[in-house]
Order: sequence, then structure tokens, then C-alpha cells
Amino acid sequence: VSEKKGQENDMIYIIVLVAITLLLVIYVGLGLKIVRQYEAGLIERFGKYRETLDPGLHLIVPFIDRIRRVDMREIVVDVPPQEVITKDNVVVTVDAVVYYRATDPVRLAYQVQNFVLAATKLAQTNLRNVVGDLDLDDALTSRETINAQLREILDEATDIWGTQVVRVEIQRIDPPGDVTDAMHRQMKAEREKRASILEAEGEREAAIQVAEGEKQSQILKAEGELEAAKREAEARERLAEAEARATDMVSKAIQEGDNRAINYFIAQKYVDALGQIASSGNDKVIMMPLEASGVISSVAGIK
Repeated sequence: VSEKKGQENDMIYIIVLVAITLLLVIYVGLGLKIVRQYEAGLIERFGKYRETLDPGLHLIVPFIDRIRRVDMREIVVDVPPQEVITKDNVVVTVDAVVYYRATDPVRLAYQVQNFVLAATKLAQTNLRNVVGDLDLDDALTSRETINAQLREILDEATDIWGTQVVRVEIQRIDPPGDVTDAMHRQMKAEREKRASILEAEGEREAAIQVAEGEKQSQILKAEGELEAAKREAEARERLAEAEARATDMVSKAIQEGDNRAINYFIAQKYVDALGQIASSGNDKVIMMPLEASGVISSVAGIK
């Protein structure tokens, strides 16, 4: 009987030991927590923040400590489309996308209840303010300016939540249909205006080129006429010099009594006159005086 009781005690001991071991394993298993690479683990003991765990394997006190995970990756907040009145009283539909990144997991977890909702409302409010201070034309052409202003405002406002605004992108700014049609007509008119201006400038350049060509042609023509006049003047000058020398020669011949030189000079004048008459195309019969034919005959006999 005592041996049987001893075996029962051993069995109870083994069962208790196994149960304790199993409970210990379960307890330790409940205390093992894995924090992923993109997360930060916040340890709360009895509801109070205690410490922040880095990525990796950690052991906490089960049933006493609680781990709260905070995603440290960029958060994309899509701002729903909303109607905004611009400075010149035009209603436009605007929507945007805001990219946030957590910088302090403690403040992000405990300073705001629903960060995405709060960031969306904050972005909508400031988007209305920024776009409402601009005219329609400025709003349509200044997206980079709007993005920069909105990013600066949101970054300052969300700093207390432990986040940083990485960037803000305006997806679209849609004016009303009638305004869009008016803008299309305006752009078409501007294009037609530019086309007319370019066409007029082309015609003006062509006219200038033609006038320049005519001017150069007249200049060249005047230069040619001037050159011809110079040549004719030089020829007349040489002819006058030749006639002057011939006159001198005749004067000397008369003084010296050289009849052959005198007759030669007179005959040369007759010949020149006949050449001019022949070149003028006059086909009339020319009656030469008798003394002229004798002079020419005398000239023909000169060696």
C-alpha cells in the first residue's frame, strides 16, 4: 500500500511539474513579442507608457505589459475633392494627396486619436485657405507654389503629433464647365492672334527683303552708270588731248609751211566725219567737195 501511494505521489509530482513547465512555456510565449522593421513598439504597463522597443525580438511581462505598435512608414492621406471659391469668385473643385512620415511614435500614438481623419480635415481646411487667396489663373498655373505653401502649413500644424509632411501634391483643380469653355475660346483666340502676328511679321520681313533688293539693284545700277560716265569722260578727255595735240601739230605745220601735214589733218577730219555719218545709219548720198577728194587722195599717197 505504501509503495502504491509512493507511485501515486510520483505521478502527481510529475503531472504538477509538467503543468508548471507548460504554464511557464505559455507564459514565456505570451511575453515574447516581435517588432517588425517598419514598426516601433510602445510598452504600456497598467495603461501607462513605459518604453519604446526597437525592431526585433523582445520579452515583456504578460498580463502586465501591453505592446502598442506604431507604423513608421509614410502615410498617404487622400484629401477628398471639395469646392473652393477663388479670390475672383470662381468655384473650383480641388483635391490633393498628402504624404506624412512618423518622426515620434509616442506623440503619434498619444497626441491624436485618429491621425488620418485629423490630417484629412486639416488638409481640407488649409487647402481652401491657400487656393481661396489666389485668382483662378494663378491657381491653375501655380500648383508648385500651392504645394509648397500647403506643405509648410501642414508640417507646422502636425509637428505636435510627431509627424513630418514629406510632400503635398495637388491632383486637380477643375473650374466650372462654362469657365472651361471660355478659357478654351480664349486660348483659341490667343493662338489665332499669334498666328496673325507671325503672318504679318513674315509679310513685313518679305517686303523689307524686296525693298532691300531693289535698293541694292538701284545702287548697283547707279554705280554702273557712274562708272560708264567716268569712262566716257576719260575718253572725251583723251580725245580732247589728242585734238589739242593735233591742233598744235597743225599750228606748227602752218608756221613751218608743211602742207602735207595740213592736208593730212584735214583728211583725217573728213574720214572721222564720214565714219560718224556711216555709224548713224544715214543712207543719203554725200556730195564731197572737189578739194576734199584731192586731199583724201593726197593722204592716201602718204607713206
